[in-house]
Parts: sequence; C-alpha cells; structure tokens
Amino acid sequence: MKILVVHNRYRQRGGEDEVFLRERNTLRSAGHEVLEYTRHNGEILGNGLLEKAKLGMQTLWAWDSQKELGAILRRERPQVVHFHNTFPLISPAAYYTCQSARIPVVQSLHNARLLCPAATLSRNGKVCDECLGKVVPWPGVLHSCYHNSSLQTATVAGMVAFHRLLGSWKRKVDAYIAFTEFFREKFAAAGLPRERIFVKPHFLSSDPGMKQRPGGYALFLGRLASEKGILTLLEAWRSLNHVPLTIAGDGPLEREVERFAAGNPLVHRVRHLSHDQGIDLIKGARFLVWPSYIESFGLVAIEAFACGTPVIATQLGAMSELVEAGKTGLHFQVSNPDDLAAKVHWAWTHPREVDEMGGAARDEYRRKYTAERNYQALIGIYQKAMQNRFATGNESAAPFTLGEEARQ
Repeated sequence: MKILVVHNRYRQRGGEDEVFLRERNTLRSAGHEVLEYTRHNGEILGNGLLEKAKLGMQTLWAWDSQKELGAILRRERPQVVHFHNTFPLISPAAYYTCQSARIPVVQSLHNARLLCPAATLSRNGKVCDECLGKVVPWPGVLHSCYHNSSLQTATVAGMVAFHRLLGSWKRKVDAYIAFTEFFREKFAAAGLPRERIFVKPHFLSSDPGMKQRPGGYALFLGRLASEKGILTLLEAWRSLNHVPLTIAGDGPLEREVERFAAGNPLVHRVRHLSHDQGIDLIKGARFLVWPSYIESFGLVAIEAFACGTPVIATQLGAMSELVEAGKTGLHFQVSNPDDLAAKVHWAWTHPREVDEMGGAARDEYRRKYTAERNYQALIGIYQKAMQNRFATGNESAAPFTLGEEARQ
C-alpha cells in the first residue's frame, strides 16, 4: 500500500511527534511505501502585526500547504492520506485537496483542539468543558485559553468554527482515530460522526523488557505543566516525608518544581532525558505517578506497563480507562493531593501487592500495546476509509461499522 502521512511538527518534540514517527516506521517495516509531507512550527518567524495576520489566515486555510500537497497527490497517487497534526501551517484545507483527488482521508485526534481552543480541556488547573457543544468556542476566547492571548485564542476558535460551518469535519474525513473510548465519546458528542471514529491506542515500537528489581522511588515523568497535575503532585509530597520522588521533565512549572526539590531532600529533579534514559528511570521506580487532568492517551503509562511498573493515576477519562484500579495500578481523585498521598503511602508500604500489579501491567502491555497489534488495527482503519470513499464516490462519506480487524 502507498500511504502519505502528514504532520505539522512542534517546536519542542512531544508525544504527537513521537506517535507520527512510530506509525510511519512501523508501516515502512511492514513493507508499505510511506511518503511524508511535514511542516514545522520553526517556520513561524516574527511577532509583528503582519506576521500574526498571515499566520491567522494560514491557520484558517493554508493555501501554500494545499498547493504543495496537491502536487504530491498528482505525482504519487497514494491510496490513503493519514493526517496527524494540521495546526497551524497545514490546516483542514488539505482535506479538500485530497477529496478533489478522490483519495481517502484519515485524521488522528491527538488532542482536544476541536473541542477546546487550548486543546487541554482544562483551565487554571481545573477540568473545563465550557466550550463543548458550542459552534463558536467563545468562552475560550473570553478566558484567553490559548497561550494566554485572546487574539491567538480567537484565531484557533475561528478555525474550528469556520470548518464546522463548512462541514469539513463531517464531510471531508473518511475515518478518525481516537485513542480511548473516553475521547471517542467526547468527539462524537461534539458532532463528529460516531460511526467514523475508531479507537486505536498508541503502542511501543520495541519491547523495553520487564524490570528486574522492585524499584526504589516514585516517579513523575512528563511535561511540567498545570494540566499534567504537577501542582497536585507537589502538594501531596508535603506529607510524604518517607517516599523518595523523582521528577523528570521540562515545562512552564520548572521553577516551582526546582524550588520544591531544593527544600525536600527526598525529591530528585532530572532534566533533558533521552528516551532510553526515561525507560531506565521507569525500570528503577516502584511505581509511576500520573496525575494529569485530561489526556487523549498516555504514552508514559504504557511504557511503565511494558517495564512492569504499575501506575497511580487520576480517576478520570483516559487515565481511568488505561489503568485498572487494583490490577495495574491505583486511582485517586483528580486535584486531590490528600487522596494522592494516601494512595502513594499504601503503594509504598505494600510492596508485594505492587509487585503483583507490575506483573499484571506487563501482561496488559503484551495484550494491547505492541507494534504488531497496533499495525493490524491501523491497516484495518485504512481499509475502512478506502472502502467508504470508493463506495460512495462523492464528498459525503457514508456510515460504516467498526470491523473486527480495527477492534483488536
């Protein structure tokens, strides 16, 4: 199969960039011809009024990306185009180019940007759903949710509203990929065709192997940001003076974390990790703490599972869906540092039970999150997208049911 994968890369490489690379490499390893069209946010130069206006127009309808993509489609004639991130330099205009060429479109729903201008479904450290169900997500503009800028938030909100009114999300995409049932329901409730949203979790490209020792600390590994629950984590550790904690990652709350670590000898701060170093940290941990408010998935959680490290996660959304309480980890109430402290204390003082959870987590990885299983699900979704596009022969995609190959 010839596949074109499309992605707008971020300035700082994150989970979406990693998933894009993993899926691309897995498809190539399976013998498919995989072409790429990518843009990079490093192309965004300047902060003047003219540059902002140009970027705003590009976010709405990126004519340059549309032209470049059209040339690739005419030259290469791929059988399917799989979009990852289109914001801001590619834009949904690219769907129209594919539709004109009668090439099926698959869109991965990596974040909540179609539901929330900030793409996080959180505000001021709390879960927020004020924009859900609104054609124009004006509450996000009112609160300057994207980059603390009302102008930038208005640009994102305008893009979402404009393409809702055009019907881009309903008529130009043949299959969507959500990564949890929780987000499948969120997007369906927001108006995306439920029958075209497939659930396919993320995966690991290679098996890191089971850890060989129980672990000597609790671990947070991720972006240091409010929506990741980092402030809840720090507050919980004010009363956990017997549990060593390693905090690994970078982000806007670095200074708060560094100040806290400076005053707490049991808290160790790690920065600028390679992927292999992150895996080593996971293997050295007794358990992983995952205190996020909202996530579309959690690569760090399945990395922990693969290493046999159980996860203490919030009792909400994707976190509660991935982590089974009492089997592969524990749940605590979102934004509740006392409940988190209680669950950490229990896990630290019950090593045998935590070790059993680690074994169950490893089994969960083998059942759901290997590259082989993910590849079969991805190909099944591509086949459904092609079947739908070629069966209808028009711009309005007809409904279809989820085949067994995409469920697995």
